[in-house]
Amino acid sequence: MRGTALTRLTGVRHPVVQTGMGWVAGPRLVSASANAGALGILASATMTPDRLREAVREVRARTDAPFGVNLRADAADAGDRVRILIEEGVRVASFALAPSRELIGELKAAGVVVMPTVGARRHAEKVAAWGADAVLVQGAEGGGHTGEVATTVLLPQVVDAVRIPVVAAGGFFDGRGLAAALAYGAAGVAMGTRFLLTSDSTVPDAVKARYLAATVRDVTVTRAVDGLPHRMLRTELVAALEDTGRARALVRAVRAAAGFRRLSGLTWPRLVRDGLALRHGKELSWSQVLLAANTPMLLKSAMVDGRTDLGVMASGQVAGVIDDLPSCAELVERIVKEADETLARLTAVR
Repeated sequence: MRGTALTRLTGVRHPVVQTGMGWVAGPRLVSASANAGALGILASATMTPDRLREAVREVRARTDAPFGVNLRADAADAGDRVRILIEEGVRVASFALAPSRELIGELKAAGVVVMPTVGARRHAEKVAAWGADAVLVQGAEGGGHTGEVATTVLLPQVVDAVRIPVVAAGGFFDGRGLAAALAYGAAGVAMGTRFLLTSDSTVPDAVKARYLAATVRDVTVTRAVDGLPHRMLRTELVAALEDTGRARALVRAVRAAAGFRRLSGLTWPRLVRDGLALRHGKELSWSQVLLAANTPMLLKSAMVDGRTDLGVMASGQVAGVIDDLPSCAELVERIVKEADETLARLTAVR
């Protein structure tokens, strides 16, 4: 496959991005993705700053290829984390929310590629005007916090609106999807669930089995976890949260928040502040504020501890059509080959 604006901007071989999934996108998965020629993104929101620096160095010890780090733009220590990226020579900084103009400027001045994730055309226009180098556009099919507009509707809007490379996310898992994204004008695709379901992923086997057994209808969107639309597998915990009264939800949230506070070293005021930051203007109950702040703990229960009954399993709709666990190298090679074959076949039809 010929290079695209994404490969030229980041220095990777193939226009494929492995997204920064909390507790999933650690050094092993990121380095395997990078060695396969994709852009691996390290998830840092669940790490302390010291652990972030260690993880970056661990990735670099495993690969010479470019990689990135995903940051929470609204985190109180976002500036400190940006400086770690700069000091450690990380190639790409991705953001789950729009970073400030100042953070973008600081990163660009240091030669770091800035690639925020957006879910609306106006957000893409804003970060492009602030100097972002590329934008990752996630449609409603994507896992985790998501919007309401399908990728096939959102992607062309953003491609037409901005002059920077656009990476398509939400609903991609094979080479046909990559070919389709390129046809829409995207510079590549980003995938989370598909990389989670690889042999290089450290997610416990029991959790992977739960994903592989899921049908498309087993992937739901719920507000019960933190008050915001969140796409995940329907599990016992999700059902319980949807059926739980406000008082019981608050008790559950406090217990989970206490666990995350011990793990992360955050103070209660800082934990509440982070939860409030996630409200984004929404009216949330206190239980939802605490659940929003400690969602990483709920993710850890499944993605690290293997507790499919107690944890949250963020998931794209593509979980319902994935049935294997290739290595990252096998996956990327297969996607690129299928995309080339698809594009060649379409060209031949002409």
